[in-house]
Amino acid sequence: MTTKKILIFSTTYFPFVGGAEIAVKEITNRVSDIQFDMITLRFDSKLPKFEKIENVNIYRIGFTKNSPTMTDLIKFPLKLNKIIFPFSACCKACSLHKKNKYDAVWSIMAAFAGFAVMFFKCTHKKIPFVLTLQEGDSISEIKSKVKFIKPLFERIFLKADIIQAVSIYLGDWARDMGFKGTIEIIPNAVDTKKFSKEYSENELKELKNKLNKKENDIFLITTSRLVKKNAVDDVIKSLKYLPTNVKFLVLGIGPDLIDLKNLTLPEDVENRVMFAGQVEHDEVPKYLKVSDIFIRPSLSEGFGNSFIEAMASGIPVIATEVGGIKDFIFDAQKSPNKKTTGLFVNITDPRDIADKIQILLDSKETKNEIIKNAKELVFEKYDWNLIAKNMKEGVFDKLKLGF
Repeated sequence: MTTKKILIFSTTYFPFVGGAEIAVKEITNRVSDIQFDMITLRFDSKLPKFEKIENVNIYRIGFTKNSPTMTDLIKFPLKLNKIIFPFSACCKACSLHKKNKYDAVWSIMAAFAGFAVMFFKCTHKKIPFVLTLQEGDSISEIKSKVKFIKPLFERIFLKADIIQAVSIYLGDWARDMGFKGTIEIIPNAVDTKKFSKEYSENELKELKNKLNKKENDIFLITTSRLVKKNAVDDVIKSLKYLPTNVKFLVLGIGPDLIDLKNLTLPEDVENRVMFAGQVEHDEVPKYLKVSDIFIRPSLSEGFGNSFIEAMASGIPVIATEVGGIKDFIFDAQKSPNKKTTGLFVNITDPRDIADKIQILLDSKETKNEIIKNAKELVFEKYDWNLIAKNMKEGVFDKLKLGF
């Protein structure tokens, strides 16, 4: 049987790592009977214009700079990359299609990649279009950004043949945008084997020494892009209400880094907040293992891979009841008929954050129950092998690619 081919449109991909990038990598690695090609932005001149990363052929386009920083990405000329991506990616896709004859196209998120696919579909109407919704910004914020081109933005949804949403929240958004076709709610997942891995005492001790974690220290941890929606500032502000042995470990980079570092000074917690920068995804489980509580009081979340990674690793999770988080975190105060898998805090409420952290510090029984329930849920519903199977059967097979 001839191998079928799907062309993916994504503004970023490895080595730039986020929830969407991990999802594409984990799914494509497990669907071996399809050839996946991808058009994505290059940004860094050291990255090749073409390379194969596991089961995906990567074609990189756009303006570049040698080892760009986060600041460079929002400055000329790299800032133009996303703006022109719909047009440059469409042109590249037309060229690749002449050679490879794709059986379907797949957009990762509805924004710039979605526009690129929509333009491509104008001249390739018969090629099936899968739209994946992974958006982490609030729907109201997205609508505000596209209000002047709303009819054009809506056409991204209307051109899709199947929409895969990673949460019920995003599936409802697709209906709100006028999509009448098939919506498959297929969430992101976690490499349960990797994130539940047990490390030797020596390995953990080495990392604790590197982080200067003392015997009585309690480490809060977040793995976040340092942007407003992830509310790292609210955790920093909560520390003044907590014992001084409670410290905050921040994994990730982003445009708000300097502002967050500066915030620790007036809050008088500069010695209690550690900015670890970008940590390789394979190393994240070890950082979770030396930490005590995962926290991200997000203003919005489409899904939230970092939460289920923490749940799989065996530490309790504190979150806000927003977006896709409500699909897998249940708090007895909000969902009395479900097993508690985490604690909810109010949005932009540092004092409530401190109160919920204190609950976990004061009650080992509550903490252990949350850890147990969360692990069971993740292993049952959020393993990548299951999700890849659902994508194959629920999305790719329905495109009538001839399987």
